[in-house]
Amino acid sequence: MEYAIQLAAKGEALGEVPVGAVIVKNGAILGEGFNQPITSNDPTAHAEVVALRQAAKHIENYRLIDSTIYVTLEPCTMCVGALVHARIARLVFGTTEPKAGAVVSKAQLLGSDFFNHRINYSRGLLAEQCQHQLSQFFAQRRAQKRKEKSSEN
Repeated sequence: MEYAIQLAAKGEALGEVPVGAVIVKNGAILGEGFNQPITSNDPTAHAEVVALRQAAKHIENYRLIDSTIYVTLEPCTMCVGALVHARIARLVFGTTEPKAGAVVSKAQLLGSDFFNHRINYSRGLLAEQCQHQLSQFFAQRRAQKRKEKSSEN
């Protein structure tokens, strides 16, 4: 998770919401990513999807069987679907996403009986650091918007 936090910082440096993800199998990193929808002009370029794409290319297979993904923020609906289709075995996320989380917060998709694959998950690993990184980012963003607004007046 510490590495995922470092990846999130890379995205933050580019003005992206700081979310990082890393996919591991047997102690080896298969793929990694950070949020990039703004810089890549791709609404699907969430950290998880970027990491899935890299991992699938790395092993030359879209099925990432027996892999674990570590992500700093609870995945959204799109990302949960992608994780299921990739056959990820385990999801570990840092902090919850109260507005759009699709694992425990708003929806509990991984508990749904309509998916043909089950993903084990755990939450709360380095939650305080993950939450702090996001909170600081949004506080700075709000401060910047206030500053811009006041300079317009």
